[in-house]
Order: sequence, then C-alpha cells, then structure tokens
Amino acid sequence: MFPTLIGTIVIAGIVGYAAERTGFTRNGMLSSIIICIGGAFLAYFVSLMFGIGFRSPGVNAIAASIGALIIVPTHWRRKR
Repeated sequence: MFPTLIGTIVIAGIVGYAAERTGFTRNGMLSSIIICIGGAFLAYFVSLMFGIGFRSPGVNAIAASIGALIIVPTHWRRKR
C-alpha cells in the first residue's frame, strides 16, 4: 500500500511538471504539481475504499492528474 501511494505522488508530480513544460496549462509549476497530486490522492483513496478505477494504480494516477488539471483551473477561472 505504501509504495503504491509514493508511486502515485511521483507520477502525479511528473504529470504536473510535464503539463506545465509542454504548455498544456499555464497555472505555474508549483500550482500544477499541487493540483495533480491532489487529484491523484483523491483517486487513490476512492479506488482503495470503493474499488472504482482502472486496474493499474499508475493509470489511475495519470488519469486523475490530467482530470484535475482540466477541472480545477477552469472551475475557478473568472468569467469575463
């Protein structure tokens, strides 16, 4: 369980870093990494408690990180 949690954090950090470097997001490096780690934590604990998710924890971490990067910044963005 513990190595899976650490792997989830590492994968989410890499996804956040890569998303910021490629221009997928423009939140700032630290903000993108924090958003990805939060989404991956949420997906990890949901899959642990309810068994919802993909079979592989790595795929869960990648999907949750990308989903969090899409949902969180657009939800809090001001409408002009």
